[in-house]
Amino acid sequence: MTISPTLHNYLAAENIEYDEIPHVLTMSSALTAQACHVSGDRLAKAVVLRRNDGYLLAVLPASHHLRLADLKASFGDDIAMAAEGEIDRLFADCAHGAVPAAGICYGLDVIVDDSIRMQPEIYIEAGDHETLLHLGRAQFARLTTGSRHGRFSAHD
Repeated sequence: MTISPTLHNYLAAENIEYDEIPHVLTMSSALTAQACHVSGDRLAKAVVLRRNDGYLLAVLPASHHLRLADLKASFGDDIAMAAEGEIDRLFADCAHGAVPAAGICYGLDVIVDDSIRMQPEIYIEAGDHETLLHLGRAQFARLTTGSRHGRFSAHD
């Protein structure tokens, strides 16, 4: 498996430029950053959240952890972590646990942590555990156009 078809089709339709970076099989964003010699501050990880009215994708640096209380304070108390089965259904064309930080192409609202938005370049999962996508800041901004943003993570 490489880039998920849903993500690939969206990037092509929107003319978003990126580079594919193959890497050894990894099962966490921290290990992916190490394998690719990329700063965890520049690797965007996606956390799927459930709300009363559907799902939400939180995008934050791999070097950070989600502060759910901060996220709830800014975006509403009805937010909770999604279950693995829910995530697998939402991202059916992705490997289990390899959620791309590109909720728009999956019909999800997105919240982007301010700390990842300021990076000069961003890396995202491609939908498997062996491929990263490299985007410049402007291309990542296009990928997350219309997304809300705020501070809801802390450095590990």
